[in-house]
Amino acid sequence: MSDDRTHVQEFFTARAADWDSRFPDDGPAYEAAVAELGLREGGRVLDAGCGTGRALPPLRAAVGASGVVLGVDLTPAMLRAAVRAGRDRDGRLLLADVAALPVRSKSLDAVFAAGLIAHLPNPAENLRELARVVRPGGRLALFHPIGRAALAARQGRRITPDDLRAEPNLRPLLAGSGWTMTSYVDEDDHFLALAVRES
Repeated sequence: MSDDRTHVQEFFTARAADWDSRFPDDGPAYEAAVAELGLREGGRVLDAGCGTGRALPPLRAAVGASGVVLGVDLTPAMLRAAVRAGRDRDGRLLLADVAALPVRSKSLDAVFAAGLIAHLPNPAENLRELARVVRPGGRLALFHPIGRAALAARQGRRITPDDLRAEPNLRPLLAGSGWTMTSYVDEDDHFLALAVRES
């Protein structure tokens, strides 16, 4: 296991037990972001880096009983927290790395990724892997329930020009990874970048 993976697992293992209670008001932001994906009944969607599975209920509601919802996370403790919260009823949980997804190529309609990009050790390569599993024309949502400035303030730091989530950095990163950015919103109450899988 690489040091990057170990660091991510350690970071989230230490926070898994009280993760949901630390952010109890994020539900509406998740629901709104999922709605932006434009999922349809019977759709197939992946929550990449699903953590405690907060996106799984709105994803399931969007694709209905006939759809497929997968939640993938690298940290066993986060997946256990998702099960304790009952969110495994809304999607199949898989312990896996987004760098090597156990999913067939072009088999999904969309990927939802909340807070994921900041934890990717090789963002371009990892975004290419997300593109691999999505059909041409499928969608990607990179989401965070608060914007970049608010998140930086919460963490006691400043936004730097090399922040991957800054639009001038994110747009070419996505383009080089098989995605075309279609919209970008960075406000205090949420961050959401949407992209379409290139043909």
